[in-house]
Amino acid sequence: MTIEIKAPTFPESVQDGTVATWHKKPGEAVSRDELIVDIETDKVVLEVVAPADGAISEIIKDEGDTVLSNEVIALFTEGAAGAEEGAGEAAAPAEEKAEEKPAAEAAGGEKIAMPSAKKMAAEKGVDLAGVEGTGKGGRVLKEDVMKAGTAPAAAAPAAAAQVTVAPGERVEKRVPMTRMRKRIAERLLDASQSTAMLTTFNEVNMKPVMDLRKSYKDLFEKVHNGTRLGFMGFFVKAAVEALKRYPAVNASIDGDDIVYHGYQDIGVAVSSPKGLVVPILRNAENMGLADMENNIRDLGLRARDGKLSIEEMTGGTFTITNGGVFGSLLSTPILNPPQTAILGMHKIQERPMAVDGKVEILPMMYLALSYDHRLIDGKEAVGFLVAIKEMIEDPARILLEV
Repeated sequence: MTIEIKAPTFPESVQDGTVATWHKKPGEAVSRDELIVDIETDKVVLEVVAPADGAISEIIKDEGDTVLSNEVIALFTEGAAGAEEGAGEAAAPAEEKAEEKPAAEAAGGEKIAMPSAKKMAAEKGVDLAGVEGTGKGGRVLKEDVMKAGTAPAAAAPAAAAQVTVAPGERVEKRVPMTRMRKRIAERLLDASQSTAMLTTFNEVNMKPVMDLRKSYKDLFEKVHNGTRLGFMGFFVKAAVEALKRYPAVNASIDGDDIVYHGYQDIGVAVSSPKGLVVPILRNAENMGLADMENNIRDLGLRARDGKLSIEEMTGGTFTITNGGVFGSLLSTPILNPPQTAILGMHKIQERPMAVDGKVEILPMMYLALSYDHRLIDGKEAVGFLVAIKEMIEDPARILLEV
């Protein structure tokens, strides 16, 4: 039974995708729900799995090809692998005949090749008649054509031995940008060109939060079923309270209109192997500290493993990014449109500070708030950042909402 393998259904915000990697070759045995291909979009990499036990019979869309939502990308033969194993003795005579005539030759002597192999052979000018097929029944695969295309270079070891690399020679490697990296570049460039971005800075004494965490982290983890008490939860909680006091920081610009959001969807910037992603904590105003920490950890792990869905990275009214985990002491974060503000956390660094006329060594962190000056005035931006500073330096303010 032949089944059509289709690209996933893309959300309205995603127009198309690109075939990133085929994990299985035509004719290779595949188990049900086993990963066969990755489809990369502007926001996330989507995985397509096998619909049943069997094998891919034909790849229609090669790596690098653009695909639309629900477009057929391959043909799949259900039970193909099992049929090969069950051929048994009936396959033996065919193997004997194969010695007389290659199995991958048609009646007229033409070599049988997969569509992707024919396409590549035409592009590289490779004669399929001289290519040895390694696919099912001796069929020529795309990989066979690639090897044949590089064979001439490998056939001249003497010439290659004459090539010497001068000491200090600079080697370069050119690779194409992924769709996600292109989209990140476009959004960052758009943010810097289409907004009146300004950054204000402050510093916060982390000792009160660190002491609180030290005193209650074991009890917190025990009561909340293994959820660890980190620093990000405190900043998300403080940001939620500050956004309630300064609604313009939680707003966005839509044409000539200002959209004020009656909820706080907080984006937490996370580094993944494929680039920076911003999963969203929906309705963070309704979350407790344990819920925030648990969700942040879950989103971070799934971002690392490429398991985030597009819906989980769409929307958001405010973003927090923590460059301190990489050692950054100070930076100016770039806005995440259509949001109008982003909070940057940084490395905790011990510094001598003047306290009541005396010098004390305190764990300090620089905070940066980048904001769109078209909507947010300096007074509001500074007030918002000071509110976060005060709540972190006196965590009781978060509980008392003062």
